Amino acid sequence: MNTIIKINDFLNGIIWGVPMQVLLLGTGLILAIKSALYVYRRFGYILKQTYGKMFHKTEIEEGKISPFQAVSTALAATIGTGNIVGVTLAITSGGPGAVFWMWIAALFGMTTKVAEVTLAVATRRTNSKGETVGGPMQYIEYGLGSKWLAKAFAFFGMLACFGIGCMTQSNSITEAINSKIAIPKWTIGILLMLLSAFVIVGGIKRIGTFAEKVVPFMAAFYILGGLYIMFINRSEIGNVLSMIFSNAFNGTAATGGFLGASVASAMKFGIARGVFSNEAGLGSAPIAHATSHTDHPVRQGLWGAFEVFNTTIVCTITAFVVLVSGLWTNSELQGVAVTSAAFETGFRGGSYIVTIGLVLFAFTTIIGWSYYGEKCVEYLLGEKKIMPYRILFIIAIFVGSIGGLKIIWDLADTLNGMMAIPNLIGLIGLSVPFSKLVKDFFKDPDHIYTNDNYDEYFEKDNLR
Repeated sequence: MNTIIKINDFLNGIIWGVPMQVLLLGTGLILAIKSALYVYRRFGYILKQTYGKMFHKTEIEEGKISPFQAVSTALAATIGTGNIVGVTLAITSGGPGAVFWMWIAALFGMTTKVAEVTLAVATRRTNSKGETVGGPMQYIEYGLGSKWLAKAFAFFGMLACFGIGCMTQSNSITEAINSKIAIPKWTIGILLMLLSAFVIVGGIKRIGTFAEKVVPFMAAFYILGGLYIMFINRSEIGNVLSMIFSNAFNGTAATGGFLGASVASAMKFGIARGVFSNEAGLGSAPIAHATSHTDHPVRQGLWGAFEVFNTTIVCTITAFVVLVSGLWTNSELQGVAVTSAAFETGFRGGSYIVTIGLVLFAFTTIIGWSYYGEKCVEYLLGEKKIMPYRILFIIAIFVGSIGGLKIIWDLADTLNGMMAIPNLIGLIGLSVPFSKLVKDFFKDPDHIYTNDNYDEYFEKDNLR
């Protein structure tokens, strides 16, 4: 185990070093410039088209799910432990300045996520079961013409799902429940296995229906609890903002049990945890969005910006509550214990908001990522290997429940980076067709499109 930790730490230092930070932010910047900053210039329109149509009912084609079910499935996978535990770990490791770099990652991540979703819908295909499938595998192979890079993404995605989307989540659920109720970890693990299996075996239709009902409730529950604590501590919000911005560029001095952090540490942990929480650049969410019923790739792409915006709200609320409490400097508390104690300082019973929120967030993340991994396995090994994958995934839920926290989080971070690299290369390579799709759409965004074939955007002449 010590050898594994050392090897992973070495790889993690390379993967999440300066080159990866430049690649992540640089990709978002390239895509934003190429698309004439439409995501930011038309952000009001994006909010209108997403918040205003969250529960809009439409007739859905066979093999597809509704746009809201698609974004709910993506949010189910995105809003997880990264928004509660990950944010706290970023602050306790990189100082308050990590929150600023998390915001920067989200700002650039909006365009990145729009590009991922747009390209996934534009290059999606239909499998032998009549299901609509798409994602980085398809847009890298069919759009960019690089099958080996598509396979690299599928391989790392298949492995990453066991970390970020499975063991990390089940570990956090078990720790959260175990801290409140004296239930053996193995018991919680078995219960999680059974509940997850019930949803997972139903495929994307059951996952989408489940996510559509649970995601809005769980997000509202956690956000309202956090906003209440921010309201009763509203006089401290100015100080918290000052801490975030000053420490982002000056580092954080040692105080209490906090050992201090440099600007480089704030950037590293802020960007890494930011990507972990909003998943922009990983290439995971477009796998769910590709199954949506939509008349134009960019219209579904707008939900990608909505997704990053909402996950960042949840992250920001966690950060403010933790920083207002001052408990981020307490070396005796780690992970979810810091967040729980911070909410408890707001009002009696506040820690239960964290426990319930964490359980719901992490469970829906397990469900969403099970589908991502399934599609990677299908692309890489064929449809016959889906059932063996599901069995392994469900077993991994139990393994995560009884495993240690640090090694699981560290492995998840490394696998995230390995998964992101081929996806980011693909996005940069397809920045021109993405920009053409965006510009064509915004010439008349309210028009109802009937053409579902966008292959001409990916012909050789249109890749330049």
